[in-house]
Amino acid sequence: MVLIKFIHLLSLVVWLGGMIFFSFIAAPSIFKMLPRETAGDVVGNIFPKYWMLGYICSITALATLLILSFQEKAYPWARIGLLVLMTALVFYSGKVIGKNATEVKAQIRATEDQAQKESLRLKFKAIHRKSMILNAVILILGMTVLFLTAYALRYSER
Repeated sequence: MVLIKFIHLLSLVVWLGGMIFFSFIAAPSIFKMLPRETAGDVVGNIFPKYWMLGYICSITALATLLILSFQEKAYPWARIGLLVLMTALVFYSGKVIGKNATEVKAQIRATEDQAQKESLRLKFKAIHRKSMILNAVILILGMTVLFLTAYALRYSER
């Protein structure tokens, strides 16, 4: 049971730590140090790995929480619900929003028409804004899950 708890906590902290590092340290530094288009390419190359980390950690966190719930015959529905929501959101972010962003970015590069290019840039900005909001929501939900987990551990030690 300790191993399952460890894996559960590890999946949460790796996922949230990765989100915090990428969002507040790596991406801003990349855009500060590199030309905008190159920075976009670098971040675009990182995103599939970033989402994969989210997919793996979200599924692992949810699975281990369910295992612990069944073993302990206690069902922390708030944490389970939040993790289900976070898992759905990270998959939506990577599989839908990320795919749309990649497609629009390719269209921007492929077109020579400046009016169309500007229209596509506006579309990309809207997709990017949605992605950033979703990332922030997932991070806030994750911090909530982590807090609830710490709170639950406080009582399980007694």
